[in-house]
Amino acid sequence: MPRLLLITASAPEIHRVRRTRVLNFQQITMPYLAARVPPGWEVRHMDEEAASIDLDACADVVGITFHTPSAYHAYELAENFRARGACVVLGGPHVTLLPDEARQHADVIFIGEAEGAWEDFLRGFETGAYQPVYRLECLPRLENIPMARKDLFKRRDHTNGVMFATRGCPSQCDFCCIALMYRRTLRHRPVAEAAAEYASFTGKIIIFWDDNIAADLEYAKELFRAIAPQRKWWSSQASIHAGRDDEFLREAARSGCKQLFLGLESVSQRSMTAAKKGFNRVDEYIEIIRRIHAHGIAVQAGIVFGFDQDTPGIFKDTIDFLEEAGVQNATFNILTPFPGTPLYHRLEQEGRILTRDWRKYNSREDVVFQPRLMSADELLAGFRYANQRFYSLKSIARRFSRSPVQLWWALPLNLAYTYQWYKAQRG
Repeated sequence: MPRLLLITASAPEIHRVRRTRVLNFQQITMPYLAARVPPGWEVRHMDEEAASIDLDACADVVGITFHTPSAYHAYELAENFRARGACVVLGGPHVTLLPDEARQHADVIFIGEAEGAWEDFLRGFETGAYQPVYRLECLPRLENIPMARKDLFKRRDHTNGVMFATRGCPSQCDFCCIALMYRRTLRHRPVAEAAAEYASFTGKIIIFWDDNIAADLEYAKELFRAIAPQRKWWSSQASIHAGRDDEFLREAARSGCKQLFLGLESVSQRSMTAAKKGFNRVDEYIEIIRRIHAHGIAVQAGIVFGFDQDTPGIFKDTIDFLEEAGVQNATFNILTPFPGTPLYHRLEQEGRILTRDWRKYNSREDVVFQPRLMSADELLAGFRYANQRFYSLKSIARRFSRSPVQLWWALPLNLAYTYQWYKAQRG
């Protein structure tokens, strides 16, 4: 029986960066790929966010998925298992962005999505006739996808299920890898199939790992109506479009939506326009958030600092806005030009890339390019100021006094973030 070891890689540097996170949701690539393995294989999954990798594990095939800041670490894992005689397969966002680099460290690479090609590779491995590079000419359809292997979920992330209903995003924001990974397309699973997987989880809290649950509003409404009878709670990522459609919000709330991660990105309209995300109209933000709150749904704002239009005043302006809007949670990131994105190519042409050490492309501890209207040190200091102020007791009190939506769980979560942030700063 051939042995397959699947690894969700996460470098030690990323563990350090993520110390301030309270929630760290299960990555779903490997549990879904495991469900597509042909009969007759022994399958194991090691997730470095849950436990260290057993470097002495025996396997015929080792598959590793990883993001850019974990690239060097993933290559070290690959060399270890290749030296032990395993056929090492690399895939994921970084491999898609830099396939020529990844090929130097693997026997096989997957560029883009793997469904269909993954099964072809495994059958080819059994017969000794597999290819060094797999890339689908046509994007895989999402019908009849087997449910993820729940027995291979490793993380204790305060949820009972993680899944997806849609894949990709039609937007073309110049800093985002999603458009490159999924070729600027949006695809859906059949509603009945997505609803069946949703129902298959025995617990009450589900995360939709969709890139943008609001990318197709009509599909989303149909999905929400299908899952409503399950009476579970769920959360997902969404574009600003979610807050413009009251029917979407009404059906989302009825189906159990407790929070939307809203990609606000910036409170500067000039920044949004320049980043090709001009559909984010900053003058609408307060009203959008108010409408979401009116349906009993909390908002977690996704914020990015470091756009070319950002001055040192952007940090205070952002927290002032988030407090005025009564946002329950926020995730702050430093703008990071991931290789292959339009942002990276532009900054490279302008000579503004400061390092190509992928370990520093973590969006939280390092600035890897020269900002236009501030120094790299000012950007990093402003990022830290935003985190410290947003999760201060004064800010928490101000935000929840304006909008106590989902107070019973959002307030303890804020306090947990406060504790983790100050603990991380102490060392």
